[in-house]
Amino acid sequence: MESAKASMLKVEQLNAWYDHSHVVQGLNFEVRRGEIVTLMGRNGAGKTTTLRTLMGLVEKCSGRVLFDGEDLLPLKTHERFHRGLAYVPEDRRIVPSLTVLENLQLGLTASANRGEMSSMVDEIAQTFPRLKERLHQDGTSMSGGEQQMLAIARAMMARPRMILLDEPSEGIMPILVDEMFELFAGMRQKGITILLVEQNVERALKISDRAYIVDQGQIVHHGDAAGLLANTEIQEKYCAV
Repeated sequence: MESAKASMLKVEQLNAWYDHSHVVQGLNFEVRRGEIVTLMGRNGAGKTTTLRTLMGLVEKCSGRVLFDGEDLLPLKTHERFHRGLAYVPEDRRIVPSLTVLENLQLGLTASANRGEMSSMVDEIAQTFPRLKERLHQDGTSMSGGEQQMLAIARAMMARPRMILLDEPSEGIMPILVDEMFELFAGMRQKGITILLVEQNVERALKISDRAYIVDQGQIVHHGDAAGLLANTEIQEKYCAV
């Protein structure tokens, strides 16, 4: 399919700074429509900063971030969200004292799809059976893995075309990690494009189409996921904790 090969996100010479620290240094990469692409690398390599920059959460940056041909860098975070880009941060940001349902509803408060609240909750509940059983439970009372699923489900409420996922398996029980990666594969089948940052290299590569390795703010290697999964030398050099 030609549409599956079209570029959805094209990053050109992306730079980002925190104060005087040049964290992201001239990154060039792309994510094609319908792909799962993983950014790999050790902690501190610049992966999270890359996602935050794509979403408009890093003040000092330069380069181009083309999303369906439009440069996002001049746009504010909420404008990028309205273009169909969603971000699930590592810390999840589940709102205390709100139920699972109320947290889900927050995902539509700034969306043009607000009128579809009921149908979207039903759709999300079918995709996330664990959440369906807990819709009226306090969101922060669930396990870490269930809260991560809630954060992803909340991002999906607005029907984004692409989701940026930052370390979704961090601190989660293995059984829920299995469910989560099955979910990501299912999201791709539904047409959602995913850019993933993940320390669980093996799990990430098994569901990814391609991957880029980031080291000290620069991309040092890229290739198809199957090839990188078989290349333990590269993994040990750049991804070993």
